[in-house]
Amino acid sequence: MPFELFIGLRYLKAKRKSTFISIITFISTAGVALGVMALIVVLAVMTGFENDLKEKILGTNAHIVVVKNGTPMEDYRAVMDKLHSFKGVEAATPFIYNQVMLSSGKNVSGVVLRGIDVATDRQVTKLSSSVVEGNIDGLDPKMGQGADSTPGLMVGKELAKHLNLFLGDKVNVISPMGNITPLGMMPRMKPFRVTGIFNTGMFEYDSTLAYISIDQAQRFFDLGDTVTGIQLKVKDVYGTSELARKINSEMGTDYYARDWMQMNKNILFALKTEKIVMFIILTLIVLVAAFGIASTLFMVVMEKTRDIAILKSMGSTAASVMKIFILEGLIIGIIGTLLGVVSGLLVALNLEPIINVIQKITGQNFFSKDIYYLDRFPSLVVPSDVVLISVTAILISFLATLYPAWQASRMLPAEALRYE
Repeated sequence: MPFELFIGLRYLKAKRKSTFISIITFISTAGVALGVMALIVVLAVMTGFENDLKEKILGTNAHIVVVKNGTPMEDYRAVMDKLHSFKGVEAATPFIYNQVMLSSGKNVSGVVLRGIDVATDRQVTKLSSSVVEGNIDGLDPKMGQGADSTPGLMVGKELAKHLNLFLGDKVNVISPMGNITPLGMMPRMKPFRVTGIFNTGMFEYDSTLAYISIDQAQRFFDLGDTVTGIQLKVKDVYGTSELARKINSEMGTDYYARDWMQMNKNILFALKTEKIVMFIILTLIVLVAAFGIASTLFMVVMEKTRDIAILKSMGSTAASVMKIFILEGLIIGIIGTLLGVVSGLLVALNLEPIINVIQKITGQNFFSKDIYYLDRFPSLVVPSDVVLISVTAILISFLATLYPAWQASRMLPAEALRYE
C-alpha cells in the first residue's frame, strides 16, 4: 500500500480532538450519498415515464407512415409491395384517416376516424391488445355485424364515457364533407354499432380516436378503392429516421414518409430536455456536499499542521503531501457515492411498494389512475445512468480536494513548527 494512502486512511480513522470535524465529515459523506440517491431515483422514474410513453405511442401508432402528397393513394397495393422490399420493414397495412363527429343522443364529439384493415393491422400496431370490451374482429364486415347489418365501430374508453356509449349501442357518424344537393352541401351521416372499446392509457388517444373497417371507410367517405396512406412496422424502432429518409429518396416526390419520432418530436424532446435539466439541478446536491468535503480537508490540514511539517522534514515531497489529502477527500466521496448507489437502487427498484406504503400511511393517493392514466408507477434503472452519476459524483469530490490539498503541500516545515 502506498504510504500516502496509508496515512490518508489513518487520518480518516483517527480520533480527532475536535468532534466538529467528524460531524462535518459525516455530513459531507451523507450529502454525497443523498445527492447520488436522488439522482438515481429521479432519473429512473423519468426514464420509466419516457419508456412507458413510448410503448403507448408505438402501441397505437405505426413506426413509419407513408402518404401521398395532397391526394388519396390509388395504387396502394403496389406501394405496399414496394415498401416490403425495403430492408428492415416487417409488415405494412393501409389506413384511412379523416375527421368526423360522433352523435349519441344529446352528446356530440369531434373525433378522428380511422379506417383499418383488421387482418393486417394486427401485424403493425398493438390496437387489438388494448381492447377491453368486445373485440377488433367486430369491425370486419366478413365477421358479421349483427341482425340489422349495422357496421361496427370501435371507440376509446374516454370517448365512450363522454358519449355514454356501451357495447352494442348505436352511434351516428357525421362527416362535414357531405353530398352536394340543390340546397347546398349536406353532411353525410351513417349509423354504426359499437363493437369494441379500447384503452391505450393515453387520454389523447382514448378520447379522440374511433375505428371502423377500411371497406366501410371507403364507402362512407366515397373514396372508391383508395386509402390515405400506408403504416409500416420495422425491426429497429430507433432506426426509423434513416429508413424514412431512404423511403423518401427512393419513392419519389409524390410520396412522403414520416417516422414515429418525427410525429411525436415535441413531447419526446420535452422529456429528454427535462431529464437533462433534472440531472443538472440534482447534481447541485452533490456539489454542495463537495464543499463539505473541502471544508473537512481545510480543518484536517489545520489540525495536522505539525504532522505535515514532520513529514516534509523526513523528506516527503509536496506532491506526496498533496496526494495524502486528495486521497482522504476522495475516500469520503467514494464512500458517499457507494452508499448513494446502493440506497438509490433499493428505492428505484422497489418504488411502487414504497409509494403504496406511503399512500396507506398518509391516506393520500399521489398518482390517481383516473388522472394520470398509469396502471403502475414506472421506474426503469438504466446501468449507463448509474455509471454516469457515480463518475460525476466522484469527479466532483476529487475536484473539491484539490485546493485544500494544494494548500497543505505549500506549507513550510519551519513555519508550521514555529508555534509548536
